Amino acid sequence: MVVASVAVLSVLCSGHPVPGHHHGGGGVFVPLNPHFYDHSCPQMHAIIGAIVAREHAKDPRMAASLLRMHFHDCFVQGCDASVLLDADGSGRFTTEKRSNPNRDSLRGFEVIDEIKAALEHACPHTVSCADIVAVVARDSTVLTGGPGWEVPLGRRDSLTASLSGSNNLIPAPNDSLPTIINKFRNQGLDIVDLVALSGAHTIGDSRCVSFRQRLYGQNNNGQVDRTLNPGYAAQLRARCPASGGDQNLFALDLVSQFRFDNQYYRNILASNALLSSDQILLTQGRETMELVHRFAADQGLFFDQFAKSMVKMGNVLPLTGNAGEIRNNCRRINH
Repeated sequence: MVVASVAVLSVLCSGHPVPGHHHGGGGVFVPLNPHFYDHSCPQMHAIIGAIVAREHAKDPRMAASLLRMHFHDCFVQGCDASVLLDADGSGRFTTEKRSNPNRDSLRGFEVIDEIKAALEHACPHTVSCADIVAVVARDSTVLTGGPGWEVPLGRRDSLTASLSGSNNLIPAPNDSLPTIINKFRNQGLDIVDLVALSGAHTIGDSRCVSFRQRLYGQNNNGQVDRTLNPGYAAQLRARCPASGGDQNLFALDLVSQFRFDNQYYRNILASNALLSSDQILLTQGRETMELVHRFAADQGLFFDQFAKSMVKMGNVLPLTGNAGEIRNNCRRINH
């Protein structure tokens, strides 16, 4: 595990919200703080860490799934555990689990349930689901060989979810670079954050349906993506046909699928990125291209920036103070 530099840690520990962003829950904003549960639930980190490690040992894909859950939570009305809410039959909101980015692909909800049950047993009505998701993302990164960071805490859980937000705000694999930049900017995240956080694709899988157009062109027009290595494309076509096989899984990093490292950026330089949204970091923008080169050459630099950017993303629009609630069950609101 690479420990962030002292300068980075001073930023990580400050727990400041993203500039210009305030939660929408009324009341006074309370800055997030890594020590939020030191007295109310001192065993929180140990309980979460043990369960994440056990699940990771059972399923090496789980770390990437849990890291992705935090992204998909924070990009929709802030880091508020809205992504965990099931449809409740009330008609007050529509679950985000059925959105295009999440349906048939977001997973790991049972791990969050298991952690929540253990924490409710140890420290009832204390630790929020939103904080669980944030800590789990850090633990998943560390377990796969990535950097660690202190997670600012004190988020509370939303009373609503947003299907439309999930469909429209989360970057998609076929988005153009300007669209992706705008989606990050909407969250208070800049181009450095975008390129560093995209590096989470050093672990995990993607489905055939998410990159098929690179192999066969839009609407199967035969216009193969010229920025994809032809040898790699041929390999992908073997299990990702022009139609059918939508859910077939492929490693996002063909070299070190289960290891959190900077290989993702090296793959981009070799035209071996799986998703269009990854390859265009090299081909559609000068600033993003320079960052890809820098992170490919220096894993320590990438790790430091990834940790910084994860803390920054984790500070997007948290509900704090008396806003929202501490859910008893992460899948539903209390009342």
